[in-house]
Amino acid sequence: MPTYDYRCQKCGHVWEARLNQGDTPPQSCPRCGSKELQRLFPAPHVAKSGSRPGGRTCCGREERCTTPPCTTGGGCRKS
Repeated sequence: MPTYDYRCQKCGHVWEARLNQGDTPPQSCPRCGSKELQRLFPAPHVAKSGSRPGGRTCCGREERCTTPPCTTGGGCRKS
């Protein structure tokens, strides 16, 4: 069941409403009774494609190896 956030324009009260498809959205604020409501929209989630978090390589070096993955002995193959 989708959850929607609403804010009352009069008193500022924010609440969640769980609505199935076809349900009538809230018509008044549960706190003050005002009919001046605003549906809030969540901020979009943006992920960078192909990015890796910073840190170390699998062998512990800070810089990237030229021919990963590291050898079985734990060392990087640097050229």
